[in-house]
Amino acid sequence: MTQQHIPFDNSYARLPEGLFHRQSATPVKAPSLIAWNAPLAAELGITGDPDPMVYAGNATPEGAAPLAQLYAGHQFGQWNPQLGDGRALLLGEVVDRDGHRRDIQLKGSGPTPYSRMGDGRAALGPVLREYVVSEAMHALGIPTTRALAAVRSGEEVIRERPLPGAVLTRVASSHIRVGTFQVLAARQQDEALSALYAHTVDRHYPDVKDPVDLLARVTERQAELVAQWLSVGFIHGVMNTDNCALSGETIDYGPCAFMDQYNPEMVFSSIDRRGRYAYAAQADVIVWNMAQLATALVPLLPDTDAAIKAMTEVVHGMGDLLRAAWLKRFCAKIGIAEPRAEDAALIGELMQLMDAGQADFTNTFRALGRGDARDQFTDRAAFDAWESRWKTRLEQETHDPAALMLTVNPAIIPRNHRIEQMIAAAEQGDDTLFHRLNAALANPFDAPDADEDLRRPPLPDERVRATFCGT
Repeated sequence: MTQQHIPFDNSYARLPEGLFHRQSATPVKAPSLIAWNAPLAAELGITGDPDPMVYAGNATPEGAAPLAQLYAGHQFGQWNPQLGDGRALLLGEVVDRDGHRRDIQLKGSGPTPYSRMGDGRAALGPVLREYVVSEAMHALGIPTTRALAAVRSGEEVIRERPLPGAVLTRVASSHIRVGTFQVLAARQQDEALSALYAHTVDRHYPDVKDPVDLLARVTERQAELVAQWLSVGFIHGVMNTDNCALSGETIDYGPCAFMDQYNPEMVFSSIDRRGRYAYAAQADVIVWNMAQLATALVPLLPDTDAAIKAMTEVVHGMGDLLRAAWLKRFCAKIGIAEPRAEDAALIGELMQLMDAGQADFTNTFRALGRGDARDQFTDRAAFDAWESRWKTRLEQETHDPAALMLTVNPAIIPRNHRIEQMIAAAEQGDDTLFHRLNAALANPFDAPDADEDLRRPPLPDERVRATFCGT
């Protein structure tokens, strides 16, 4: 076994101490490696063989500066003045082979001062869910945190019942959240807020001129991100401000899910009892989250009235960004490379038919590219009428619509019922489906016959009605 080297170069650890708590992970009983993402490790400049002791938190690698990050946040619209990494530790950062700085974080590494009476541990199921879904999102081309390793802890965690424990190693462009800015603004820690702002600009937006410009850039990235979620039927499930990264990456795969049947009001999260984070509500929520970021940035500008006016204009303009990003993504899904404003109505009509007929979101768009979407609809006469208008519109395109559709509409997504089957098997020690899903989802636009069962929507008795947080 070749000793592993991680080329740490830690910058967050040099920020004011009030932004984090330095500590080591709590060792686990018997760590054993489930998965190691060798291609990602190569990107990060990590050499040598993975040591389960490191990725379980039992050993601190040379150069690491482990710490739990502080943040606050609005959870389902309600302000919580202190949150933070209650079961995670930032081991440190590396500069990858493309010159991008990346965080390496352990999730499930034990209690911290921010645990709020939690055990600081993670169950195997949520660890495997995040591994599979985050890597699937990456393969789909959607900005996301990544999974570097998954390790069984050899211990049980107590949730509704005893469950096998695990630790996930997550990689992110950073873990700076809207809530990271919120906690400092709420505590009027202006010096620390300024340091965090400078760090964020240097790390993610080096050409930004001032906090208003930063807000504008973040809103642009978030508008694109949410449009990408919507285009693949993804529901984050818990879009609290502490789960909203300034990098523009998808972060925190708790009660997330991909829709099977299309329903704009679809909610899976067991804790989202009022549908705040339903599929179609996500565009409104991200605007609300950006308004909270704007509020947290106001203390950084000398003229408060002018700052509020400028930031209000940025937030109010986000609706146009979202509509444009949505139109671009969904036009491509129906083969239109050059969107026009009137195309929104054509897309809307299709999705109304999908909703009325409970059509499968992923398979319907994929079938459009193959030319056999009619079978996805219960009201086939209504689809025929829409298809006629659609084909007339496609005659005005100069490219191959089918080729475009097959490159943007995935053949396979992480189906909720397959995720649950994977977790149930893994809890019994069988990781076969976990590895099979990862392999299939790594090439989401391919459709080999061997993966047909993974592409199939759930049967009535396989449907997953609710997804759960890992805490």
